Parts: sequence; structure tokens; C-alpha cells
Amino acid sequence: MGNIKITENSSSDDLEPLALAIHTLIGIPTTIRSKNKNGIRMERGEVADRDYTGPILEQVIKTDKTIRDVPQEGVYKGRPVVVTPLHSSDGTLVAALGVVDLVAALDILSLFSAYPGIIDEVEEAKNRLNE
Repeated sequence: MGNIKITENSSSDDLEPLALAIHTLIGIPTTIRSKNKNGIRMERGEVADRDYTGPILEQVIKTDKTIRDVPQEGVYKGRPVVVTPLHSSDGTLVAALGVVDLVAALDILSLFSAYPGIIDEVEEAKNRLNE
């Protein structure tokens, strides 16, 4: 049985299986880098960059906290992203994983005006879950 092992020094090649799985699953731009090495950026079903880092990935590596933000520079400048730290089994920060944040990119007000019954549907679903 094979394993995916990610360490502080994982390369793009090491990170690619995880990046590919996440990117395939959610279908949006996906980035990952290890703590000590640049990583990989995937878009449209393929690797776009094998030596990738970005400002929010770097910030997560420094702070060890999940960050939702809009970068002011880099490939995703002006696009909302969410990046989270990845830890080893002993709690050591080993990598940062990010995606374009589609939820933040939605214009919620226009969505609600286009579908006025959506609030009722959400409330009904919530009530069913609480039964």
C-alpha cells in the first residue's frame, strides 16, 4: 500500500498527488507548498507551476493560521483565496494548502435577489436537520 508523506522539505513532485486529488475533487485553482520549498499550482486540470509560492501561502507558513484574504500581488491578485496550514502527526507545520475562495467571490445579494426563495429553502433545510 502506498503512502503520501509530506514533510517540511517536500518538493513539488512530493506534493503533486495531494494537489491533484484536491484540484480534481473541487475543480478550482489549488496551490500547495511545503514549509521549506516552493510547491505546485494547479489550474484547469493541469500543473501550471512547479516552483510556486504566493503571498498568502507565505503568510500561513509564518503564522500557522488559516487565512482568507485577497492578495495584493501575485498570480491571484484581487481574487479571494483561502489558505490553511498542514501539520504532521506530531503537530509540526509542514505545508500550506490554498484554493481560490469561491464562496467569498459570490455576490450574495444578487444571488438572493435572483432567487428570492433561497432564504426559505435554507431555513427549511436547517429545520429538517434539527428534527
